[in-house]
Amino acid sequence: MEKILEIRYLNLFFDKYQALYDVNLILKRGTMHALVGESGCGKSMTAMSVMRLLPKSAVIKSGSVYFRGENLLGYKERQMRELRGNKIALIPQDPMTSLNPLYTVGNQLIESIRAHSNVSERQALRKAKEVMKLVSIPDIDEKLNYYPHEFSGGMKQRIIIAMALACQAELIIADEPTTALDVTIQKQIMDLLDEIKREYGTTILLISHDLALVSNYADTVSVMYSGHIVEEAPARVFFKNPLHPYSVALLNSLPTRNPALKLRTIEGSPPDIQEEISGCKFHPRCDICNPDVCEIESPTLTKRTSNHFSACWVK
Repeated sequence: MEKILEIRYLNLFFDKYQALYDVNLILKRGTMHALVGESGCGKSMTAMSVMRLLPKSAVIKSGSVYFRGENLLGYKERQMRELRGNKIALIPQDPMTSLNPLYTVGNQLIESIRAHSNVSERQALRKAKEVMKLVSIPDIDEKLNYYPHEFSGGMKQRIIIAMALACQAELIIADEPTTALDVTIQKQIMDLLDEIKREYGTTILLISHDLALVSNYADTVSVMYSGHIVEEAPARVFFKNPLHPYSVALLNSLPTRNPALKLRTIEGSPPDIQEEISGCKFHPRCDICNPDVCEIESPTLTKRTSNHFSACWVK
């Protein structure tokens, strides 16, 4: 299966503080790869590194980000502008603020299409209607003239996905795409992304902390903790047999339908980027920590089976 995105040994710093540690990810065509973990673990920074939309204080010290075999870290800003929204599309966390409130959604769709393809306004309008139909927006002729505030959160998210479809993006980065949406709308949005993946062979990087959602849609799962990838496996393997103690703790903290089972939590909090922790970053919260090893040296991601990787000294 063709590799669309390959991140190799990515190290990101904010001034003197390190945020990402040797991050490695491979995304293959037509798959949904979930990057999961608690807030602040580095998921969005990984995505923004791919898009080259990092804060000014962030510096990539080493590593590479290959999209279809070309290292994006060597691209000039003009080249990245041509790529963003065209071949790589971002579905941001907050659909409420992702569209310009001063323009109708029709104008924004048409502008996006014409910015990335040499078509007339009439052709762009036709394309805008096509993609709005694909994402199941009703009364298209009427809705084209709506302003963003006239749409619900779920409908705004559909418009953003329509923009990605209009430009035939090969990679969609969905950064918490169901945030602030109710459960019914969450399912509709995820069903839509899954359909796009299967119908068009689009590759999707799903960033989420919702493991229940990930279990239903992802093909592959990577678990991130404090800037490190600590586990990676096919989704069916990961949810059946998690290896890293952080992954086990995350899954154990999921609510169940059995009222007799007490909800289990992970003691403590993820470390702050300025906090210095020797050895494994998870060891202060880990139930199976071996101080002689875990507090001294950081483990590397190691192959445990043919398609299952974990970074743990004990398991």
